[in-house]
Amino acid sequence: MTADIDKTAGTKDTPPAGPQAIKAIPVRHYGRYLTAVVAIAILVAIIYAFGQGKINWHAVPDYFFDDRIMTGVGKTLLLTVLSMLIGIVGGIVLAVMRLSKNPVTSNIAWFYIWFFRGTPVLVQLFLWFNLGLVFEYINLMPFYKDYWSNFMTPLLTALLGLGLNEAAYMAEICRAGLLAVDEGQTEAAHALGMSHSKTLRRIIIPQAMRVIVPPTGNEVINMLKTTSLVAAVQFSELFRYAQDIGQVSGAPVEMYFLAAAWYLIMTSVLSVGQYYIERYYARGSSRSLPPTPWQKVRAHLTSFSSRKVTA
Repeated sequence: MTADIDKTAGTKDTPPAGPQAIKAIPVRHYGRYLTAVVAIAILVAIIYAFGQGKINWHAVPDYFFDDRIMTGVGKTLLLTVLSMLIGIVGGIVLAVMRLSKNPVTSNIAWFYIWFFRGTPVLVQLFLWFNLGLVFEYINLMPFYKDYWSNFMTPLLTALLGLGLNEAAYMAEICRAGLLAVDEGQTEAAHALGMSHSKTLRRIIIPQAMRVIVPPTGNEVINMLKTTSLVAAVQFSELFRYAQDIGQVSGAPVEMYFLAAAWYLIMTSVLSVGQYYIERYYARGSSRSLPPTPWQKVRAHLTSFSSRKVTA
């Protein structure tokens, strides 16, 4: 009996064994591995094909910073900025007209948007360039009078063709942003005695910018690329200068790659600017702002160093 009691006491004093560690076996995604291998193989095949083609790749760095190319880059950026200014201002006016309770102004804005969104940009450029067949003179009475061909220069044709077309798209973007703000915001502002213009400026537009900014940034990038169409109306910008250099140097395809590289550089810079603008206007809509690219890099470096110390 005593031995049995001692055995029982010893058993009670022994601590219970802890839970065994779970051995987690990750799920193997063979489809992902296969897709990655196929994608890498296709990329290598494309690079090999371009490397074996009869392309003088040395011509690209030779002309990359050529004076004519840099002039074309400057004109492309200038045309983008001026056309977007025309488009944004016109879009705001058209959006207000569309939202107006006056049926005349509302229908005029609707017709404008319908026409310019329904016809290609290249067609509109040619229409502006050849309106001299309809209007021989432009007569602004005491201010200006001249032949239409002298008045409608390639630069003015490009600005009108791109800017007025962009206004139709910006009108819909601005209208969507204004409609996205709850009507109770306007009613509350009016109840506080704020005028319609002050309500629009202080209450509606700051909230609508969260909706307006992202598509507007896309429109800016799209406008930068669309400027290449104005070469058809004799305006020299990046694409036109690249074409001219390619014809003279005997390397037309190489100059197309050069122009594509410059477009990629400019659109990348604009994309970074768009990110920071969107981040600025997202301050009141999210609890924490998305990290900047530099913050993401620092976070990755910190996590990598912590893993290294732990190992």
